[in-house]
Amino acid sequence: MAADRLDEDRNADVHAIGADLREAYERGRRDERSSRRRHPLGMTVTFVLAAIGLVLLVLAGFNGSFSGGGAVADETLHTAMNRAGPAVSQAADNAQAKVADATR
Repeated sequence: MAADRLDEDRNADVHAIGADLREAYERGRRDERSSRRRHPLGMTVTFVLAAIGLVLLVLAGFNGSFSGGGAVADETLHTAMNRAGPAVSQAADNAQAKVADATR
């Protein structure tokens, strides 16, 4: 009978300690999470750079060498620049004309 009471006291102590430990653990996780806030723009830039690196590795694998993959990437970027260059220039000219008209 006295031993049963001791077991009940021990179980209550174990549950109280367990609850305190869980609460302290959660508080520690919240503190760490708040101290390691990540900036969304920084994470986006990191992800984009990692994706570009992966694409370059795949190109190198398909072409058999890094120089071959780099040549394909350079050619693709050059083609895109030649196609996008006039469109960007035209958009900039249109925006400049609209600003000039708005300030008159």
